[in-house]
Amino acid sequence: MLLQLLLPTRCVVCRLPADELCAGCRDRLPRIREPLCGRCGAPTAWPVERCRECAGRRLAFRSARAAVAYDVAVKALVSAWKERGLRRLATVAADLVEEAVARPARTPVLTFVPPDGDRSLERGHHPPERLARELGRRWDLRVEPLLKRARPLQQQRGLSLAERRVNVRGAFAPTGRAPPRVVLVDDVYTSGATAAAAASELRKAGARRVDVVTMGRAVR
Repeated sequence: MLLQLLLPTRCVVCRLPADELCAGCRDRLPRIREPLCGRCGAPTAWPVERCRECAGRRLAFRSARAAVAYDVAVKALVSAWKERGLRRLATVAADLVEEAVARPARTPVLTFVPPDGDRSLERGHHPPERLARELGRRWDLRVEPLLKRARPLQQQRGLSLAERRVNVRGAFAPTGRAPPRVVLVDDVYTSGATAAAAASELRKAGARRVDVVTMGRAVR
């Protein structure tokens, strides 16, 4: 109680005294709603199987779905969760995903984009894994680390789409045989390059269908 008086918890978005994300900021987060692209999950004017963002691309995943658009508020939330180590925000992220994404049908396993060793040591936790395990608990699905880093990865931030694809090429490797259906969890879907590269390795390891679930998504 004394610590809360001396150092009150503040909302990571508006900075007013509150829990990590106050009710007002949470309600204002831009939810991603239908109609969507059937493949990559981008918001569209009407339902389509492939949109301009993913048409012509070879995507190893069957579908990608996200809860909220990656705007300034969501960026602040993700930054606090990843860089400032506010681990309890994994619960907020799982709440948002659970509101927007139905429990995967006929999929026994959740996995996650694997951590970069150095970055995870700095942060002390790995947000995609924490989100996967929170969703696994809610959806009653097991979580398995089906992927590992095959080499160090340059940060994707600031890279063009083409540079992102090159950057993640060969960055992941399977840890063993993958089940036929897998849901791959990450924190944010930006260009789809990371999700596609990770899904490709899961397919090589035996998965016949990979679906991607993230909390945030860049909307162009």
